[in-house]
Amino acid sequence: MREPQDQTASREAVWSALGTVLDPELDEPLTDLGFVAECRVVGGHAVVRLRLPTYFCAPNFAFLMVADAYDAVSALPGVTSVDVRLVDHFAADVINNGVARRAGFVASFSGEAVQELDSLRADFLRRAVLAGTDRVCRGLDRSSLPGLTLGDVPPGPAVERLRARRRELGLPCADSSPLLIDPLSGEPVRDPRRHLAFARVTRVSQEANSGVCRGMLAARYSEETT
Repeated sequence: MREPQDQTASREAVWSALGTVLDPELDEPLTDLGFVAECRVVGGHAVVRLRLPTYFCAPNFAFLMVADAYDAVSALPGVTSVDVRLVDHFAADVINNGVARRAGFVASFSGEAVQELDSLRADFLRRAVLAGTDRVCRGLDRSSLPGLTLGDVPPGPAVERLRARRRELGLPCADSSPLLIDPLSGEPVRDPRRHLAFARVTRVSQEANSGVCRGMLAARYSEETT
C-alpha cells in the first residue's frame, strides 16, 4: 500500500493509534497486517478505510476491528470527527452503520446475533497469553520455567507483549507474578509440561494463520503498488 505523501503530525497520530488496534485472532496490529487501506486527516476530520483478506471474513472479527479502530482514533486530541469504514466486505454496510451509531454487535445484526463480543474478545486474549508465553519461554531452560516469575525473564518486546495481554484480561502481570499461569483462572499451572505444549501449539497456529491472511490479502490486492 502506498501511503499518502502529505503526512502531517495529526495523520501520523491517527496512524499510530491504529497501530494499537489488533486483529483479535492474529494478535497483530492492523497497520502491520496491511489492513489499513486509507488513513488521512482533513481539518480534524479523520478518515480511515479498513480492508480484510477475503470478502467473507467473519463479521464478528471484522466488527471488533472496526469498532476498536473507531474508539482509538476518536480518543485522539485534535480529532473532531471520525469516519471509519470497512470496505470490500459482504457485511460492510451493517458493520459500518452499527459502529457509527455505537449500536453494539447484537443491535447491528438484529435478528442474527444473540450476544455481544466480550466473551469472544476474552477468548482470543487468552489465546494471545498462551502464544505469548511460548514466545517468552523459547530459548529459556525448560526445567527452570515452573519457578520463574515475569521479573525473572530477560526484558524485551515479547515479555512486554505478554504483560499487556495479561493486563487486559485482569491477570497477574507484576514482576513477582508467576510466568506460567492458567489464562482462564490466573492461577499457577499444575502441569507445566502440558501447559507449555499447548502454548506452543497455540503460537504456531496463530503465526500460521497470520501467514495465510497476509498471503490472501496480498493476492486480493495484488494490482496495488506497494
